Amino acid sequence: MRLVQVALDLPVPRLFDYRLEGAIEGDPAGRLVKVPFGPSGKPSKIGVVVGAITHSDQPAEKLKAAEIVATLPALPHEWLELCRFCAQYYHHPLGQVMAFALPPLLRQGKRPRQLQPKVGAGETAPPAGNRPTADQQTAIDAIVAAQGFTTFLLHGVTGSGKTEVYLRAIEAVLAKGGQALMLVPEIALTPQLEARVRDRFPAARIVVATSGVADAARARAFLAALAGEADIVLGTRLAVFMPLPRLGLIVVDEEHDPSFKQQDGLRYSARDVAIWRARQRNVPIVLGSATPSLETFHHAMNGRYTLLALPERAVATAELPTVVTVDTRQQKLQDGLSQELIAAVSERLQRKEQSLVFLNRRGYAPVLACPACGWISRCRRCAANLVLHLVDRRLRCHHCGLEAPIPRACPDCGNLDTQPFGRGTQRLEERLATLFPEARILRIDRDSADSPRKWQALLEKIHRGEADILIGTQMLAKGHDFPRLTLVGVVGADAALFAADFRAPERLFGQLMQVGGRSGRHQLPGEVLIQTEYPDHPLYRALAAHDYAAFAREQLDDREAAGFPPFSFQAMLRAEAGELADALAFLKDAVSRAPSFAGVTLYDPVPMRLFRVNSRERAQLLVEAKSRRELHAFLDDWLTTLHALKTPRGLRWHLDVDPLDY
Repeated sequence: MRLVQVALDLPVPRLFDYRLEGAIEGDPAGRLVKVPFGPSGKPSKIGVVVGAITHSDQPAEKLKAAEIVATLPALPHEWLELCRFCAQYYHHPLGQVMAFALPPLLRQGKRPRQLQPKVGAGETAPPAGNRPTADQQTAIDAIVAAQGFTTFLLHGVTGSGKTEVYLRAIEAVLAKGGQALMLVPEIALTPQLEARVRDRFPAARIVVATSGVADAARARAFLAALAGEADIVLGTRLAVFMPLPRLGLIVVDEEHDPSFKQQDGLRYSARDVAIWRARQRNVPIVLGSATPSLETFHHAMNGRYTLLALPERAVATAELPTVVTVDTRQQKLQDGLSQELIAAVSERLQRKEQSLVFLNRRGYAPVLACPACGWISRCRRCAANLVLHLVDRRLRCHHCGLEAPIPRACPDCGNLDTQPFGRGTQRLEERLATLFPEARILRIDRDSADSPRKWQALLEKIHRGEADILIGTQMLAKGHDFPRLTLVGVVGADAALFAADFRAPERLFGQLMQVGGRSGRHQLPGEVLIQTEYPDHPLYRALAAHDYAAFAREQLDDREAAGFPPFSFQAMLRAEAGELADALAFLKDAVSRAPSFAGVTLYDPVPMRLFRVNSRERAQLLVEAKSRRELHAFLDDWLTTLHALKTPRGLRWHLDVDPLDY
């Protein structure tokens, strides 16, 4: 009789002992098994064998039988180690990590009906366009020549041809018989990148792994990668868990993007996990960005990462756009639009060029209000306002999804003259349509592009030249190349200058540099107009000079003085309950039970900024340490105590290591 330990998809940090039924040769670790769990008659669960054991704390006769799922192959040792690392580093139950890392069909013990046939690997199409620039070739040579694990930061300005560097490095890996993993931050970026990769490698087997892929296709991609039949895996953050026996290179495009951090369940950073995986497999990894995260830039400056710079645009005739601040302190704006921006859009219309007006707020207005009594459209389930969406005449919460019709009159006083306050993309669209009735205006946000098909249709419309003015949110801020786009106007950026989150300036700078980089990427010169009441702010001055390094050094100096990451290491314990008092009480109890560790600081429990979401009230507690080792030693000790606590019914808590949101 063979005994094994099985990881199950349960919110407990423990493994379960079973006796293995049926003959199996070799190590059973990595096999999916069907096991009984709980009282007799309850449905079986699918688990993963993590290893064989010689004895159990339970009597052998009491151990239940685990049945191997014979239709599915064993998961490799490297994959099991990857899941163990995530469980240990993010302090998450191993069974839940493995369940998350597996496609839905496989975690149910099911195999997709058929696998796609393998296409011949290693052949490539000749690169289209010009030869690499000198800077590109230097970067390509360095990556291709890397022996074993090396972390490269490919810091290139917008339009510098980072993707070309990725593709040529992948080409070298395929020529050696290896596999490549390429991560992108958002599903919206995947279709056009996939098309470019397929054009470049027509004979390679390319699989896509995103949450938008159908379950059967996602399972087929996982099994193809596991069998070594996939040559290139392209995907969002979940693709970091794809098994790749011939892995030769990892690429993380737009590595700074917060979308790489999972915000629920297993709260992992795909970028950081990818770096650990590259070290595990002893292969190079390339982190690419025009605006690297400050942590990544800091590592490049101190020599931990190898810096590869692309300071010029790849198209010889393309220059970086001119960045101009428009002082709006003494102006009367037209629904948020300055006279300078209106005139610039008009000029582009006359030249038959495209303009982009950027406002990172969808809807018509952030709130509907009554000027007579002060009523505003609040969400009854969240500590947030219902956003006015005038196109479909709805009030909608962007946090919990609650919807309501627009009231005919103020619900409190009956006033018929309720008014929208503030502005969103729909309101800009309305004003621009009034100012430029002859223009073809296209609004692109989560409302107009709420499916991959709609998003792709909008992009094709832009590329065909069927839009003169684009109005967009951060969906348009990165990864897109519109040849006739020469003007970017930025509306409403100032709020982030004084946000409570210490990462807000970094995010604002990256967002503005990325969206500004959409202009002037080909022969036509580009211009960026930033409307602001703070035209002399250092962040805007650095943007105008295209000087990311100066901005980053100033921010890092400020963070070092304040003791913020990357000069400290943090974790956030969060709790939510029906009442805020219960969440705060749990966190205070957690503080009282915390072990004493020199160098570890626990701050006071506080309500979260958005303290109520979907009728649940939330609080948080920040833990900070000078050493990563000290932080995790403390968390290991502390969490053992917290898991043993009896919590009030309905209260839930979780730990977020290396948090991005505060």
